[in-house]
Amino acid sequence: MAKLTITPRRWDELTALLEDEERLRNEHPKVAEYLDMSARLPGTGDDQVDADFDLRLVHYMTGGSVASANPYWDIVEPFVNAHDGRRVVNGGCVDGSARLAYAQMLLQAVYAYAIPAPQTIEWVADFCAGSTIVELGAGRGYWAAQLARSGLEVRAYDSEPPDRTNNASFPEAAGQSSVWHPIEDVTEFATCFQSADHVLFLCWPPGWGNAMSSEALSSFEAVGGERLIYVGEPKGGRTGNDAFFDALSARWRLGCVDRQFVSWWRDADVAQGWIRK
Repeated sequence: MAKLTITPRRWDELTALLEDEERLRNEHPKVAEYLDMSARLPGTGDDQVDADFDLRLVHYMTGGSVASANPYWDIVEPFVNAHDGRRVVNGGCVDGSARLAYAQMLLQAVYAYAIPAPQTIEWVADFCAGSTIVELGAGRGYWAAQLARSGLEVRAYDSEPPDRTNNASFPEAAGQSSVWHPIEDVTEFATCFQSADHVLFLCWPPGWGNAMSSEALSSFEAVGGERLIYVGEPKGGRTGNDAFFDALSARWRLGCVDRQFVSWWRDADVAQGWIRK
C-alpha cells in the first residue's frame, strides 16, 4: 500500500478539525456524515486498512487543491486490487465491505461515478490524439478537469450543471467543489460540434431507458463524428439505453479497451474507444 505522507502542520490541522465536531459538521458535513456512519458499518476485516482509508478520505476531502489535484484517485489508489482480470477498489477483500460501499456513494456524489485513474487519463489522451473532447453528462466536470490537466481541450455539458441547478446526483454541500471544470448547459450541446474531428465522451450516461446516450450519438453521427469514448456498463447495465448499444453494434467498431481502468468492485463499468465503421 502506498504510504500517505502528511506534514506535521497538516497533522495539526487535521487534529484540530476532528477535535472540533461542530466545526467539522459546518465546514465539511459530508466528511462528518461519513465518519458517523462508517463507525457503525462492517469494514474489510483489516482494521489497519479501514483506518488508512478513513485517513485518506478525511485528508483529501478536507485538504482542497493544496492536498491533491486528483483527490478521488489519491483516496482510493492504495485499495485497488486485481480480481478476475480487472482492477477494482475492494480494499483487498473480494466482497469489499459495507463501509467501502458507503464511501463509494459519497465519493461518486462528490467527484464522479467512474474513477479517473492516471493510466486511464493517459489512455484517453492517446485515443484522442490531440482532438477536442466533447463530454455530455459531465456532472461536476471531474473527468473533464483531469483530461484538461493532461493537455486536452475539453468542452463539458450537463442538463443540470451542479453550480447553477439542483442536481440530485451531485448535491451541493459545504466544503466541496460544485464543479471542477466549466459546465455548459445541455441546450448548447446540439450546436457544439464544429468538426468531425471532435471526440464524443460519454461517462456513465443514464440508463433505464433514458435516451440521452442514443440521442447524443445520433447528433454526433449527423456531423460525421468518428471517435467515441464510452465509460460505463455493458448493455443491460445501469448506463446507456438499448438504442445506444444497438447503434454501436450496427455502425461502430470497438477500437480499444483500457485494460488499466479501475472500477468499484460492485460495478461492471469499462472504458472503451469506438471508431465509426
